[in-house]
Amino acid sequence: MYEEIFENYEAIIFFDTETTGFDAKKCQIIELAAIRVEHDNGLVPAARMDTFISLPAGEKLPGKIVELTGITDALLEAEGKAEDAVLSNFLKLAESKNGKKILLVAHNAQFDLNFLFASCKRCHIPLASARKHMDFLDTLTVFKDRRAYPHKLSDAIKAYHLEDQVQNTHRAIDDVEALAAVFWAMQEERADLLRYVNIFGYNGRYGISGERISGIRYH
Repeated sequence: MYEEIFENYEAIIFFDTETTGFDAKKCQIIELAAIRVEHDNGLVPAARMDTFISLPAGEKLPGKIVELTGITDALLEAEGKAEDAVLSNFLKLAESKNGKKILLVAHNAQFDLNFLFASCKRCHIPLASARKHMDFLDTLTVFKDRRAYPHKLSDAIKAYHLEDQVQNTHRAIDDVEALAAVFWAMQEERADLLRYVNIFGYNGRYGISGERISGIRYH
């Protein structure tokens, strides 16, 4: 089911963010979670992270974000880590160990990558070296090709009958585990995921959300 993917990639990084809003230039990541899967481990994670990120002094979470995610100001104050440290840990988890490519996977990857890159820029963390080894895959783009509307992660969970295994809770680590399950279900359904690498779909009526990402072909 997964041998073909690992012929091309050293590892797959499934990742997700929870944020304070929708604009990567004005808002920030408050939770970053990721799972690294390598061929030698089968589908068992080789590494994982799930970390909260502190808000700048004096800032508070919007009420709608608290309602959606269950993340509170008190939680971030108690468990949040510095933004630059969390990003550095993520990039370390996603680094290439032998020079082979790494495949980063997200559902609506355009959103998560915009936030990830904006955060690195804000923290003066260079990405050029890491980006050389990174390819990207958006399961939302795949799902839109395979199923009719709606296309949220929760809809993909239902479409692939994974409700008894994973949940879309709008908490990053839960959604990463759901994302991984959906990805492998997609690969089992039709082993053509590699043709979606570095290709992101978008709604022509609304245009591309956020900034265009270098190396991505939009259609």
